[in-house]
Amino acid sequence: MPMHQAEGENLRTRVGKYELGRILGEGSFAKVRFARNVETGQGVAVKIFNKSDVLQRNLFHQIEMEIFIMKLIKHPNIVQLYEVMASKSKIYFVLEYVAGGELYKKIKQRRRLKEDKARNYFQQLIQAIDFCHSRGIYHRDLKPENLLLDRNGTLKISDFGLSALVHQQRGDRILHSACGTPNYVAPEVAFHKGYNGAKADIWSCGIILFVMMAGYLPFDDSNLIHLYRKMQRAKLNFPPWFSPEVCSLISRILKPSPMHRITIPEILKDPWFMKDISIPKFQDETEVSLNDVYAILNESKQELLVAEENKLNVPGPAQWNAFDLISLTNELSFSKFLGTEQVNRQETHFASRSPPSEIIRRMEETAKPLGFYFLRNNYKLKLQGSEAGRKGHVSVSAEVFEVAPDFYFVELKKCCGDSLEYQEFYDKFSKALKDIVWQNEVG
Repeated sequence: MPMHQAEGENLRTRVGKYELGRILGEGSFAKVRFARNVETGQGVAVKIFNKSDVLQRNLFHQIEMEIFIMKLIKHPNIVQLYEVMASKSKIYFVLEYVAGGELYKKIKQRRRLKEDKARNYFQQLIQAIDFCHSRGIYHRDLKPENLLLDRNGTLKISDFGLSALVHQQRGDRILHSACGTPNYVAPEVAFHKGYNGAKADIWSCGIILFVMMAGYLPFDDSNLIHLYRKMQRAKLNFPPWFSPEVCSLISRILKPSPMHRITIPEILKDPWFMKDISIPKFQDETEVSLNDVYAILNESKQELLVAEENKLNVPGPAQWNAFDLISLTNELSFSKFLGTEQVNRQETHFASRSPPSEIIRRMEETAKPLGFYFLRNNYKLKLQGSEAGRKGHVSVSAEVFEVAPDFYFVELKKCCGDSLEYQEFYDKFSKALKDIVWQNEVG
């Protein structure tokens, strides 16, 4: 989507049909600006990523995951994603604009919220998180700064950049990546233990409820180790204005052991929680298409990679000579790559007549849905699992070599991680690449 500037005394930037205005916020990877649809007059928020930053920080996979999650969860208490666009240098998320600002600012202005108001916001939060969990989505960064309020007092959850999908988890549905804001993360996350995403989100909701009503954190310390020890002990000192009913509920949420922590179905039955509750009505969308988004992101990625290669005058793949081939003759077997034999060695090879840029692209596309991040350097590729396993993250290197014109070898090496987990990845990876593998055996 081309970007241009509108003429006039007040020069403003246009992105498609949106006229960009003031900055609403800035993060580590993106900037958010207010914008107005020039056709309808509707106000929106536009989240802007620089493509060069996305490539250098290897964020394409994370951005795609955020888009997929936001398209999957259409709920009245979740900020909606309207569309995704791109220019030559930037990627744009067009989001619902929530005019009331952050819940954090409201708490700061009023010092604390009255019990009925806090309950109303907590009810909306829990119902939205329950909906997310029903879709296999765990937010993992719930805090008042990521909860927005519209002018009608409707709470909206924002910022799903650290969220996890159930298919990213291991078979026992345990997550391993520690993320979130220290004062709001559950003890099992803080201590880098495997954790259940739903239980971790519930803990964060309990901290938010306490902060809304107290105006301060239940556990706080400038030293992270001391902070985490306080969380582990979970000694709660409730202010005198807390009712016994809310004290009971918070105590059941902020249990250090996730096994003893209350669940969302149990929260939904709690008498204090259920008082004056309003159940939102909305149309649940179960069919989600990302074809248009993937087209934009893939095109952006390829354009950026080509531009970087041209700028750096990147040479072609390294060449293998006859001596390299002879050294492999006794070991090379394409049947191993194609899955007809178990791979026990730390490296293996396959041949292809596809162009090297296509080989790299296909390996990236294949690794992504398997939960692997990738970093490309010319015709070398480093793949790393997004979740730590039994022996840390599985890491794999791949490099394309030219043997003859229009004939290439690809070398795969396991760098680190558990061998069984690598084998599981390798089986799926090799099967997905069968169509680019030259299948005549050597030797």
